[in-house]
Amino acid sequence: MTTSTREVKCLVWDLDDTVWDGVVVEGDPARPLPAAVAAIEALDRRGILHAVASRGDHDVAHAHLTAHGLAGYFSALEIGWGAKSEAVRRIAATLNIGLDTVAFVDNDGLELAEVRAALPEVRCYPAHRVPELAALPEFRPGTVTPEAGARRGMYRAEQARTTAQEDFAGTPEEFLTGLGLVMNVRRATGEDLARARELTVRTHQLNTTGLTYDEEQLRELAGSATHEVLVADLEDRFGHYGTIGLSVTELTGDRAVLHLLLMSCRVMSRRVGSALLDHLVRTALARGLTPYAWFVPTEVNRIMLVTLRFAGFALAERHDGRMLLAYDPGRPLPSPPGHVRLITDAGAPS
Repeated sequence: MTTSTREVKCLVWDLDDTVWDGVVVEGDPARPLPAAVAAIEALDRRGILHAVASRGDHDVAHAHLTAHGLAGYFSALEIGWGAKSEAVRRIAATLNIGLDTVAFVDNDGLELAEVRAALPEVRCYPAHRVPELAALPEFRPGTVTPEAGARRGMYRAEQARTTAQEDFAGTPEEFLTGLGLVMNVRRATGEDLARARELTVRTHQLNTTGLTYDEEQLRELAGSATHEVLVADLEDRFGHYGTIGLSVTELTGDRAVLHLLLMSCRVMSRRVGSALLDHLVRTALARGLTPYAWFVPTEVNRIMLVTLRFAGFALAERHDGRMLLAYDPGRPLPSPPGHVRLITDAGAPS
């Protein structure tokens, strides 16, 4: 098992002799194990997703999950005869999450060893530890937000979007335009702080600096005259994505310095990060301030540097591995993304 300290976003289950007692394709009754069901339900309430990487016949296993009322808990099913590590890799890709936020549980030591060897980032647990999983720190988010309990539904809506896109005959740009994306940007309130804190902990790819804040720090920043904390919600014709964006800006002198900009990895394919960044740039310029942005490179967030560059930010200074980028106020403003409609409420500058 690796020593990653990141919270688990998805627990991938083997089925036979792990979720249930016995082997379904061999005709065993295969009754769900109470400890497994309890863990599935507890983690689901915390917003941790579940998936399956198991050997067997897909249709038979899915029918058994359905018969016992468990199928709806799983956001991805990889049931077949290939390597478990490849199944886990596909699950992470399907859910658009990093492998270091995935955990895997199996009763077979050889299967666990294969996954550990091929995917050292994935945390692996033998099935006899299922009763204790919900108590482990990596499975206990600091705060369980209302959105956490709805996360499984949001992922299912995303799967419906994916299916619709696969069946769509037009271009990707036409599909995005047809989604009817609406982003609502507003000042963070006390009710937003738990989710905002969760985003800083859970979001790594679409994240400019990797800074994390607890709720008290965010509350102080949101109430500060020299800082601005904004959150962004997103919805489309398939439903709500929830709160998916966060920015923390310091207003100092003639500068608006972006200390953190992040977007949930769930919306990477929607290309909405540039819409929030465009809003921040336009707001700063309207105030007579020059936009700046800190960027801290990691192994996974290069896309955010590309987003900043395309928005007109260029390197101004380097400080101990950090990059300070400045926007040229003299350059023409780029056109805002045409596939996203931006709404700001009375609490957020427009």
